This record gives sequence, C-alpha cells and structure tokens, in this order.
Amino acid sequence: MAGMGIFDSLRRRGRGGNRRSSVRRAGSEDTRYLEEWTAARRGVEAFVEPRTTVTEPTVVLVAHDGEWTRRRIGSLEAAQRFGHRNTVPVYEVSRVGYPQRMRDYTERQKRRPGR
Repeated sequence: MAGMGIFDSLRRRGRGGNRRSSVRRAGSEDTRYLEEWTAARRGVEAFVEPRTTVTEPTVVLVAHDGEWTRRRIGSLEAAQRFGHRNTVPVYEVSRVGYPQRMRDYTERQKRRPGR
C-alpha cells in the first residue's frame, strides 16, 4: 500500500457512517457477571458512569472493602432495575464521585508483591 501513512487506516475508521453501530452494548453475560459478583460480596454499591463515544453506560460495583468491577449496563434505568433486584444502592458517578474505599483498594493492589 504505497503512499499510505501509518495513521491513515485509523482516520478512515472514524469517518462517516453511523457511530452508534460501533458502540459496545451491554449483554446478558454482563448482567449475569454483575449479579454473580454482587452475590459473592457484601456491602456492594453501584456507581453508574455515563455513555462515552465508544461504550454505552457502565456500572462500577464496589464492595465493602473497596474491591470493584466494571461492566456495561445499557442505561441508568437498567442500573436502577439491577439495583432494585439485587438490593444494591445505585448512584450516578457524575453526581457523587467514586467512594474513597475504591481508590484505597486500587492503591493497595498496586503495592502488592508480585505486581
């Protein structure tokens, strides 16, 4: 491909077309994972992150000790339904931020030997 710059293929991908078609969607495997993760931990709270250009809304589940996980959720309403079904409080991250225990957990994981 003579004359093609190294970034040309990346630029071409971003042009035109329906961008929503490239957005990663939540699926039943995401919901199943979130339910299993919640059932295996205590004190879980859900923090909904807004949609971005590459993924639909996500939810960060944070356990009592700060352990956390993130998956796609579909919408704030889907997160609220998930919370209701699983007795988990649901917050919008844009309004309340992330809990300190989540940041503390991440910092502890970085300092673990063998990382």
